[in-house]
Amino acid sequence: MADQNKVVVYKGPGEVAVEPIDYPKLEVPQDVAEAMNYRSAAAPHAVILRVVSTNICGSDQHMVRGRTTAPVGQTLGHEITGEVVEAGDDVQFIKEGDICSVPFNIACGRCRNCKERKTGVCLNVNPARAGSAYGYVDMGGWQGGQANYVMVPFADFNLLKFPDRDQALEKILDLTMLSDIFPTGYHGAYTAQVTTGSTVYVAGAGPVGLAAAHSAQLLGASVVIVGDLNDDRLAQARSFGCETINVGEGGEITEQIAAITGIPEVDCAVDAVGFEASAKAGEEAPAVVLNQVQTITRAGGSLGIPGLYVTGDPGAADPEAQEGTLKIRFGLGWAKSHAFFTGQCPVMQYNRELMMSILYDKAQIAKAVNATVIPLEEAPQGYQDFDKGAAKKYVLNPNGYINA
Repeated sequence: MADQNKVVVYKGPGEVAVEPIDYPKLEVPQDVAEAMNYRSAAAPHAVILRVVSTNICGSDQHMVRGRTTAPVGQTLGHEITGEVVEAGDDVQFIKEGDICSVPFNIACGRCRNCKERKTGVCLNVNPARAGSAYGYVDMGGWQGGQANYVMVPFADFNLLKFPDRDQALEKILDLTMLSDIFPTGYHGAYTAQVTTGSTVYVAGAGPVGLAAAHSAQLLGASVVIVGDLNDDRLAQARSFGCETINVGEGGEITEQIAAITGIPEVDCAVDAVGFEASAKAGEEAPAVVLNQVQTITRAGGSLGIPGLYVTGDPGAADPEAQEGTLKIRFGLGWAKSHAFFTGQCPVMQYNRELMMSILYDKAQIAKAVNATVIPLEEAPQGYQDFDKGAAKKYVLNPNGYINA
């Protein structure tokens, strides 16, 4: 008899619950198989994982706030680390007992984009559009990983195996960040072309922003400035050596930047906020960060934009924003010859190298984002606290792998 399985489920705006769900099978979603012309829904290329750790993400929070088209009943969770407990007959190199990080991008490894390492826009796993993820709206109907067990398809391609089990469990709070926010933050800094001596502005002191700030430090930035409205989160950024500004106080952002760098601009910038941006507390302005980063980035600079922007936002204040049409000063960016880098992070471009940085103590990502462990049953409270602005990255511990 298969072990009991539970999963976090979206129940409507502001509400999640932990509910029973069937133990996973080595099968892909039927809709995906039919629409993408798979030979069958059977998945001998897949594994089943007993989840070691799975994290609450700001992208999940967008759904839970009712700011996407996610249906009631949507399972949640795309940041997954797990132990293989069952492997399909076509899985050649991943074995039962391996502990692995799961990139949040579901990728086939066979299509043109996957072969070009653009795994965030795989062409074979989501009938609605290029790109897919576990437990996310419009991403193909794959079960979420905030659960006891989850199925991972195309396992040989997707999974990143940790080289040593004991070492992995010892460093699990750092390694759990490899499924999404550490590569995503790094992607933002890397595509912004942060390098030795760069001055960097990171918009947003949530977990992805903090990961981007820590990544900028790893890449050699001379100064990393983090902007937010939340003083607790700004204090967390200062805890690992960042400069900070409260963008809702203290005057124009250019003036606040100049007070730190001596000039009202930076070499490069990262938008780790996305479409629920605010000009000040309680005043939503979805394009404000995109316009700020253009204003303060030097001519010829680059903008990394890992912050989430959507094509469907029923909670937006105006009809244009509801379909993802924003009023950005593109002319300013053009005049300054800015390079814009957007879209889902292709996790597999970065996760192995970042794993090595963790294993050899070069990266301290868990400390940077204030990793905080809670049981799976406390996920609803974790979502509430995170929504209130807690300066924490909540890590769910569904099967007791993580020591208290």
